[in-house]
Amino acid sequence: MGMARPLSIAIVGAGMGGLATAAALRRVGIDVTVYEQATQFARIGAGIQIGCNAMKMLRGLGLEARLRAQAFYPRSWNNRDWRTGEVKFDMIFGESAEQKFGAPYLLAHRGDLHAALASAVPDARIRLNHKLVGLEETGEGVRLAFANGASVIADAVIGADGVHSVVRDILFGVSPVNFTGRIAYRTTYPAALLDGAKIDDCTKWWGEDRHIVIYYVKPDRCEIYLVTSQPEPDFRIESWSAKGDVKELRKAFAGFDRQVEQVLAACPDVHKWAIVDRNSLERWADRNVTLLGDACHPMTPYMAQGAAMAIEDAAVLSRCLDGVERDGVANAFRRFEATRKERTERIQQTSRANTWLSGKTDTDWVYGYDAWTVPLAG
Repeated sequence: MGMARPLSIAIVGAGMGGLATAAALRRVGIDVTVYEQATQFARIGAGIQIGCNAMKMLRGLGLEARLRAQAFYPRSWNNRDWRTGEVKFDMIFGESAEQKFGAPYLLAHRGDLHAALASAVPDARIRLNHKLVGLEETGEGVRLAFANGASVIADAVIGADGVHSVVRDILFGVSPVNFTGRIAYRTTYPAALLDGAKIDDCTKWWGEDRHIVIYYVKPDRCEIYLVTSQPEPDFRIESWSAKGDVKELRKAFAGFDRQVEQVLAACPDVHKWAIVDRNSLERWADRNVTLLGDACHPMTPYMAQGAAMAIEDAAVLSRCLDGVERDGVANAFRRFEATRKERTERIQQTSRANTWLSGKTDTDWVYGYDAWTVPLAG
C-alpha cells in the first residue's frame, strides 16, 4: 500500500487565528494553504495582551522565546478609579502568574505577534490578494473561488476570516453585525513623547460609562499603547485604521487621573473604530467547512481574549484533525465545536458585560486553560 496523501486544508484569512491554525495543522502533517484578501500585511498601531492561556499555545508553536524578547513583561494589571486613582483590583502577573498558570502574561505590539505567527508558516503557503467569493462542495472536495479569478480545491476549508466572515455568510446566510453603540480609540506611540512622565506597567482606568487602558508594548518601555471604549451611538465606520481626532479623545477623558491626562496630552494621533458584536452561532460547521475565531465567536475587546480564543481554537482543532482522513473531517469539526463552544460563549458573555477585573475576580478559569491538554469532547 502507498502512503495516504496528506489531508489538504484551505484556511481563509491570515489574521492571528488563521496563521495559528496553519502552524498548528502543519505540526500534525496536514497540507495547509492560507488565503488572505489583503495585498500585504500592514502594521497597524495597536497593542495586544497575550494571556497565559494564549502563551501556552504559542509555546507549542515554538514562538515563546521570540515573543519574550519582543514584548513587555508586566508585573501587574492595575484597575483604578478614573478620578481618584484608587485601585479596585490589582491583577498580579510577573513570575507568580507564570508559576501559577504555566506561562507568562505578555503585552505586545499586535504587529509583532502577527509577524511571529507568520514566521511559523512558510511564505509559499500564504497567498495574499485572494478574496473569497464562493465555496462549493464537490465530489473531489471543496472548491474555493476568488475575486482574482483563481479557483482551488481542498479536502476541507477553515473560515478564520473574522467578524465580517465571508465563509460564515456563505454557510449560514448574510447577517449584519450588531453595533454596540460604543467606539474605541487606539494608538501606539514612542514613550519618549511622555517627556519623563511615569506610567504604570498596565492600567485600566474605569469611568462611569467609559474606560481607557494604557500599557507598554516593548521590553525596554520605549513604546506605549492606549485603547478606550466610550459611547458614541451614531458612529459607524468599522475600519481598524480610520483616523480619529485626538482633541475629541482628550475631551472625552477630561477630568481623568493625571496619568491619563499626560498620556493623552502626548498622544500624536489616533485611530478610531466601532465596537461590534454578533450573537453566537447555533453551529460552526457545515460538512467539511468550519469557522474558527471571530468568524464564529467574535469578542468585544474588554477581556483582551479575542485573539487568545482563536489561538486556543487552533490548538484544539489541530488535535481533532490529527490523523484524520477526508471522510472523517466533518466529524472532527463537530468534535472541535463540542470541545470549544461552552468556553468561547462564556468568554463572549463575560467580555460583553465589561466588568472583568473591575473588582476581585477569579481568573483561573481563563488563564489556567491549556488548549494542548484540555480533554477533547467524546
